Amino acid sequence: MGHGVPELVLELNGQTWTLDPSRAYNLGRDPQGDVVIDDARVSWRHATVRWGGSGWLIEDHGSTNGTYVQGQRIQQLEIGPGTNVHLGNATDGPRLSLSGGVAAAPAQHQAATQYHQPQAAPAQQGGHWSQQPPQQQMQPPPGWQQQPQHHVPQQHVPQQTPQQHQHPAQGGGDRSPTTFHQFSLGRVMRIGRALENELVVSDLQVSRNHAEFRASPDGRFEIHDLGSHNGTYVNGQPLPKAGSAVITPQDTVSVGHSTFRLVGDRLEEFVDTGEVSFSARHLTVKVDNDKVILNNVTFGLPEKSLVAVIGPSGSGKSTLLRALTGYRPADVGEVLYDNRNLYQHFAELRQRIGLVPQDDILHKELTVRTALRYAARLRFPGDVADSERNARIEEVLAELKLDIHADKKITSLSGGQRKRVSVALELLTKPSLIFLDEPTSGLDPGMDRDVMQLLRGLADDGRTVLVVTHSVAELALCDKLLVMAPGGGVSYFGPPQEALNFFGYDTWADVFSAFENYRDYDWMGRWHGSQHYQMYAADIDAVEPQSRQAMPQVPRQMQKPQSWGSQFWTLVRRYLSVIASDRGFMLLSVLLPMVLGFVSTLMPSEYGFEQNPLHEKNPKAFNSQAGPILMIIAVGMSFSAAANAVRELIKERVIYERERATGLSRSAYLMSKVLVLTLITILQGLIICGIGFSTREMPKQGLFMPPAMEMGVAIVALGFTSMAFGLVISSLVKTAEKTMPLLVMFAIVQVVFTGTLFQLFGSPGLTQAAWLMPARWAVGAAGASIDLGHLMPPWDEKKPNDLDPLWEHSAGIYLLDMSMLILIGLICLFIVIKLLRRHEPEVMRK
Repeated sequence: MGHGVPELVLELNGQTWTLDPSRAYNLGRDPQGDVVIDDARVSWRHATVRWGGSGWLIEDHGSTNGTYVQGQRIQQLEIGPGTNVHLGNATDGPRLSLSGGVAAAPAQHQAATQYHQPQAAPAQQGGHWSQQPPQQQMQPPPGWQQQPQHHVPQQHVPQQTPQQHQHPAQGGGDRSPTTFHQFSLGRVMRIGRALENELVVSDLQVSRNHAEFRASPDGRFEIHDLGSHNGTYVNGQPLPKAGSAVITPQDTVSVGHSTFRLVGDRLEEFVDTGEVSFSARHLTVKVDNDKVILNNVTFGLPEKSLVAVIGPSGSGKSTLLRALTGYRPADVGEVLYDNRNLYQHFAELRQRIGLVPQDDILHKELTVRTALRYAARLRFPGDVADSERNARIEEVLAELKLDIHADKKITSLSGGQRKRVSVALELLTKPSLIFLDEPTSGLDPGMDRDVMQLLRGLADDGRTVLVVTHSVAELALCDKLLVMAPGGGVSYFGPPQEALNFFGYDTWADVFSAFENYRDYDWMGRWHGSQHYQMYAADIDAVEPQSRQAMPQVPRQMQKPQSWGSQFWTLVRRYLSVIASDRGFMLLSVLLPMVLGFVSTLMPSEYGFEQNPLHEKNPKAFNSQAGPILMIIAVGMSFSAAANAVRELIKERVIYERERATGLSRSAYLMSKVLVLTLITILQGLIICGIGFSTREMPKQGLFMPPAMEMGVAIVALGFTSMAFGLVISSLVKTAEKTMPLLVMFAIVQVVFTGTLFQLFGSPGLTQAAWLMPARWAVGAAGASIDLGHLMPPWDEKKPNDLDPLWEHSAGIYLLDMSMLILIGLICLFIVIKLLRRHEPEVMRK
């Protein structure tokens, strides 16, 4: 023992440890810990005993069931010989007995163990809570006088020092390093997944040759990115690809799930294996007119635990989830992932957080294994071999007991099994935190229990799981329960077994009725004045709130796991696989243009698209049916192409939002849709034109090629632009049901503005409005090819030479019509890519 350091001997179940002040001792169920305690009430990494400089300290790591000294739950406390510590239960939990030879300085020990009293606790009257929230004149809900409550013993909370509320930038917070790596001057240490690297990181998120640490002879240390796929991060900010930065002992470098810190001449490595703290502090979200929908929410998640969030509709549960995951950062407050601000470090930490939305995030038309393979291609670096990806997929399938369903289509699975598939997708990248939004919605009680047991197992395996749910049947499986009140505030946070007693009701139905009947009651005030608040949230709440506006912005260009081209082709292949598995869509895609083409043949026309031979002898002998026939073909193409695209973005909105958060390229996603839909549009255009034109007489010569081909090109181009219009509709609407009325409206407007029903040119306002319509330019191009202005009778017999300028039989007009038609389509795609920004995490918007 060092000079002046009091000797401390720890005894547990007949075993003794003589503690060395130069190191810390981890206590918990973890077999790799220093003091292993095989008791279900003890957390995996429960507490740490270490020398604090002036005395021995025991520090609780947010354990589920707590650490107790003299019956009081503690977070950090100075201990010494004669102290008894209970883990997991204040009376019969595993007991650590401490003894020693050299006594500690009494004055120091007494000074370090001073306590402060918690906020004024509510008085007890006859076994009932009698609480009046601050500044509230109304009476509490009647259930509080009628329902008995179990008294919670008053807890003493150790005095917190300011240092305990600071959150350093160190990758491991205050954790002990996982590994040390000696680093000499003049040396280069390469990091990567490949075995030939000096520092091998077994993480599929890491590239084979990811980065290099370089030690210059002059004593400078640098980190150099080697063109990695998922990026190298310094203090949470990504380095440019193949870029470098000088690092100091105050900096952290993150590669995949590993974080490195320079200490002297060695690197300390912290591997994120799930032992992470996560807390929300003063989260407040406001919407229009400063209406508060999330009100000063503060809580902390214990490591490797299952936490449920419940509350009535409109209490801010979904808003809270979006704030916790960075999808919609809070206006005030902060979210801390292992003492690092999630909003500031989102580019790095997004890969360590899994999110399962309420809607499935996989294409239901695919088999389970196929869907996971496409997802893995998008999420893992480009240099991960197929065998490595497939091995990880099979590992996850086995863990979630989905291997027997791997070759089934997702549509054929039960609701609970589909939710398992969504969870499997998130587990591919081994996240430490998993958030789920209403995973049991629509499930029967049996499936509800199965899903909650699945989540319980995920937490027991070393992950922290937070689930937003309306179901209260299986709350006993959770370690902690967060109850949201009307107005977006917290009304309770603590063990689920104590929640009903806290509210003073027998059932959750009564609690929710009280929320509805007493909406103006200060539920937050009652919570803040309670003993549970002192036990589970007071220490976190002590930190002042932080405004989001003061935070650094997320980098404009966030690293993508795959190159643009690789993502594009993966998305194209997946989209084709989805279409190929949907036989109904494939059949409709062929039958619809066939029917529309056939309809165009029902209109009788003796001369088709040729000029009436009597025209030379009788100038009033026109082919009046050419225009209506062309209108039917054009509108049919417009409707068919728009119908293909009008649901494509809205039906995948949840999938896109999640994949965008994990590194999906917005433009690669859109262009994959455009390519496949354009191919379908070309096929449909050929069918419509083939049927519609093959039965008609055609002029002998066109402008550049046979008239049928020139008109066919115009009709296919109309299909492309109409498809782009369909994508605009799909990106605008909030539900798929709203797409059909807009589609019908779009098709009817095209009928009106083809220019074949009445005169469009020469009318101020009407002429300019027609310029915005794809059908106007498409019929114009087709009309220019066959000289439609001289085929149809003039709109005004007194002005026989007053012809539609867009139908002039000239190469220049044909090219103008086609150029404008394509330009409208490109403008629509530009609008779509801007609208897609609304459906991605706000923290990522550029």
